Amino acid sequence: MSLRSPLGRVLGLGSAKDGTEHWWAQRVTAIALLLLGGWFAYALVRIDSLTYLDVIRFIGQPINAILMSLLCVTLAYHSYLGVQVVIEDYVHTPGTKIVSLLFSRFAHVFVAIAAVYAILNIGVGR
Repeated sequence: MSLRSPLGRVLGLGSAKDGTEHWWAQRVTAIALLLLGGWFAYALVRIDSLTYLDVIRFIGQPINAILMSLLCVTLAYHSYLGVQVVIEDYVHTPGTKIVSLLFSRFAHVFVAIAAVYAILNIGVGR
């Protein structure tokens, strides 16, 4: 038998107060992806031809390199947020959940760094 009131027993068992931040991050990155994706589609249409040299010249322009880097980082972060929700909702074994979340984070960070490195390598190393 506990001397705690019903309210005292449930206090502290609610949400982790992290859902709103996650929700906002998904929405803000989705809007950023709409804008950056629109720019990328428009830029691809404007390239004369999609030959190797034309694409290298396109990425070599500073504004294009910056916007492509932002697109890659935003896409990786938005993807990470979505995969995190799926893992938290559908993986029920605690050890597997933690390993899956860690692997997802490392994989998304690796992909984002590799993309930015490739863009910088093309832009600077022409």
